[in-house]
Amino acid sequence: MKLIFVHGWSVTDTDTYGKLPEAIQKVAPSEWQLEVSHIYLGEYISFHDEVTVFDIARAFDAARKEAIGDYTEFSCITHSTGAPVLREWINLFYGADSLNSLDNLPLKHLIMLAPANHGSALAQLGKARASRIKSWFDGVEPGQNILNWLELGSSEQWSLNTDWLNYEFGNNLYPVVITGQTIDKKLYDYINSYTAEKGSDGVVRVAATNLNYRLVQLNQNNSLSDQLDIVGAVRTSTKEIAMEVLANTSHSGRDKGIMQSVTSRNQDKKQVVKSIIDSLSVNNEQAYKSLAQDMKKRTATIQKISTKYSMIVFKVIDNYGAEIEDFDIYLLAGNDYRPDKLPKGFHVDTQKNLINKCELTYYLNHNKMKTILDGKIGFRVIARPSAGFSFYKPAEFHSNEVEFDELLKENETVMIEIVLNRMVDKNTFKLTSVNNKRESFKNQKIAGNTI
Repeated sequence: MKLIFVHGWSVTDTDTYGKLPEAIQKVAPSEWQLEVSHIYLGEYISFHDEVTVFDIARAFDAARKEAIGDYTEFSCITHSTGAPVLREWINLFYGADSLNSLDNLPLKHLIMLAPANHGSALAQLGKARASRIKSWFDGVEPGQNILNWLELGSSEQWSLNTDWLNYEFGNNLYPVVITGQTIDKKLYDYINSYTAEKGSDGVVRVAATNLNYRLVQLNQNNSLSDQLDIVGAVRTSTKEIAMEVLANTSHSGRDKGIMQSVTSRNQDKKQVVKSIIDSLSVNNEQAYKSLAQDMKKRTATIQKISTKYSMIVFKVIDNYGAEIEDFDIYLLAGNDYRPDKLPKGFHVDTQKNLINKCELTYYLNHNKMKTILDGKIGFRVIARPSAGFSFYKPAEFHSNEVEFDELLKENETVMIEIVLNRMVDKNTFKLTSVNNKRESFKNQKIAGNTI
């Protein structure tokens, strides 16, 4: 078996892997023939501003071919940003728009450790502040384009995660997510509370790692309506993706880090090592389903007394595809769908993407959200301009015909695309006969009727 490690963002030394490669090589069954020479430690540049995730994905493809050949099957272990890199690689070279297909994908196991699949709240801090955060950047100034991808609600994330919902993996690829939810106080940044955010490993939220997520598309059904209706069905992955939350595990660091805390002394006791070996052992769909169920059971045990969290990523556009940047979204609850019916303490954080301002991410206490009255959830969108010759009407979504759990699940992210109708007043354009008296239309009034 050939195994490739792909590190996270702004790593400049392959020591970031700790003793994990050696531990896997020692614990792996002998029949795998997993020799040290077969373990390739990825070295990629992510701290230069000009480099994008797509650039790294393309460079990975070239490096892979040079190291092991184009058609050689391999497995991959990623950390943090390494997961988006590999997922973008799959999308670019084996996705729907590529010349290949998933049937030809040489990657068999994709094991993602603390992956930033839905980004990180830390990415919005900017290069100067981010470079000082020990839990992730290790004193290295990050590259701006990678930072932009990682910001919550980036357009690149949205595109990749939308594409991945179309994939029929079958027996071609076995993706696994393994993450922690423990804060290493030695790495805590007292200036930035995100490094101690509950439901995260100090860098990435559990809900942002999970590849079990859903996409909901809502349309304002006509120009007179103030209601948002679901278009089609709620979209989810074609199969449940194996996902595990580990105890006493943080994003990085030698004491609790998901990779660096593995040593030659503790490798036999480390759950991360055992879970990786179990994941690499999967070779058919039934074994994968069994792995997913085992991981779910262990996660439930670990989180038995923990508060669980969930994320909503909103994207607001109009019926012509234009991004709407100026808007407010209010969450609603109860049979009468009011914001004051939401349980106290439900809201943890809200972050709007600085570049793609049409995207807004809510981070919620899922335990609290499950107590909402009547099991009904909704939201109100107020977009601007809300008056004038061109404007948007407020709109609301009510989950009357959708179960709460179909929209919002613990440890998961839901992507909600809202399409509002752009209203145009009748007097925006008028034709006047040449025989009519010439007069100024500078002070043209709004008709009050829309086209």
